[in-house]
Amino acid sequence: MNLQNRIELLQKLKNYLEDNDTEWQEVKANATAHNGWFIPGFIDLAVQNICTAFLDTDKLTAWANHYHLDDNINGKNIGLVMAGNIPLVGFHDFLCVFVSGHTQTIKLSGKDDVLLKHIVQKLYSWDISVQNYISFAEMLKGCDAYIATGSNNSARYFEQYFAKYPSIIRRNRTSVAILYGKETEEELDKLSDDVHLYFGLGCRNVTKIFVPSAYDFVPLLKAFDKYKYFADHHKYKNNYDYQLSIALMNNIYYMTNESTLLIESEEIFSAISQLNYSFYDNAEKVTALLKDNSDVQCIVGQQHTPFGQAQQPGLFDYADGVDTMQFLLTL
Repeated sequence: MNLQNRIELLQKLKNYLEDNDTEWQEVKANATAHNGWFIPGFIDLAVQNICTAFLDTDKLTAWANHYHLDDNINGKNIGLVMAGNIPLVGFHDFLCVFVSGHTQTIKLSGKDDVLLKHIVQKLYSWDISVQNYISFAEMLKGCDAYIATGSNNSARYFEQYFAKYPSIIRRNRTSVAILYGKETEEELDKLSDDVHLYFGLGCRNVTKIFVPSAYDFVPLLKAFDKYKYFADHHKYKNNYDYQLSIALMNNIYYMTNESTLLIESEEIFSAISQLNYSFYDNAEKVTALLKDNSDVQCIVGQQHTPFGQAQQPGLFDYADGVDTMQFLLTL
């Protein structure tokens, strides 16, 4: 299988996902039944972003050309440990390895072990030789290199377990936004997406905002109303009720639209259903500090990642800023 074969297969995959036939609909329904956080709308959004940003033939070709990919790679077996916080969150790693020409052995998260498994089965059905390139395992052993995504605790385990091998180890990360108080209604609406898509479970979700002194939070809370339906989702509502109870018991000042809590905190990570905020005097100083913070995946704002695009990464938007494709090509 050469590079052109692989890109053609990915185009076929794009068509299949976009056609949304009965088989694929049933698979998505199974994924929702398996993980209550994977509601149909968010699975569809993740798939749409993959089709648009990752599986477009012109974009794939330009991406491959950027790295001067050819068919002479000395193929290695890459072990992938995938996260399961949002639907198909490990797809970009899967894509990098497949397009590069290496083989891969994937350990799926128990939270997201339906969608990608079906996608790979479809690739098998279209070209049996794909079985030589992609496999799944409950435990990874004997790989030449590893790419592992998980929590800070699991990252320490990965570093010990994979210490003898080339590896990329990813930890907890999150995203933030810097507001100037002059954002339009449309920008605040898009910021609401950055905060709430996938219930805020992704590393590209905004969990902390920085606002100027005397900031008016009313328009922001109004923009958050588009996700008030979260209050009808029992898993989310349980988290909201718990965080609200903590605020009440500890006499912590909070603001809410009855589905999202706004609480002043220095922490950039926030709990599900909660958005932290801090006031600033100098936006440039805040920006400089955030750019040096290894916990920050993405900065959203008028001078940074545009509002509404935090959850729309492209092929060159590598997690943790580590160029996965370049890593694979150096093996």
